[in-house]
Amino acid sequence: MTLQDLVVPTYVQMLGTLSQWLDKAEAQQPDGGAEALLVARLAPDMFPLATQIRFACRQAQEGVFRLSDREFPPSLQVLLDEARNAGDAPGTLADARARIVETLGVVEAAAAGITMDASAPIAHALPNGMVLDLTAGQYARDWALPQFYFHVVTAYSILRAQGVALGKADYVAHMVACFRQPAAS
Repeated sequence: MTLQDLVVPTYVQMLGTLSQWLDKAEAQQPDGGAEALLVARLAPDMFPLATQIRFACRQAQEGVFRLSDREFPPSLQVLLDEARNAGDAPGTLADARARIVETLGVVEAAAAGITMDASAPIAHALPNGMVLDLTAGQYARDWALPQFYFHVVTAYSILRAQGVALGKADYVAHMVACFRQPAAS
């Protein structure tokens, strides 16, 4: 399995799933009630839903650019700044969906460029000045995907905590095609 085979379908599937959760939230809380979810948090010291969505998008874009050994475009900083400020300026569900669609386009366009060997070194600098020295494979498996999933799962958890009827089937909707009926006895 290549790094491309690992990260791209994961990002595409789960971003699509995240968008479906927003659709469900809107259907279940009509008349603008779902818009209020964008500022909901699991805990007072955690980022709100609007930030979790943007951070998931940021993680997916950052992952494909880093594994393609490409410079980050300025739009990635814009997305980061938007995410950090989403507590005060959460935007709308339409804005959140637009970020997801935009990210899907970036991921799919960058997918062909992910040719980095899994053993290639990556020095990943963190905002606090620390640096993670990893291989590309470690970066994908141990950093990029877990960071992405953290924000996706937190978004799911916020929606559930706010009363949106989501369940395991909503989380693994992309697996439906893999199910088969049990053999007749």
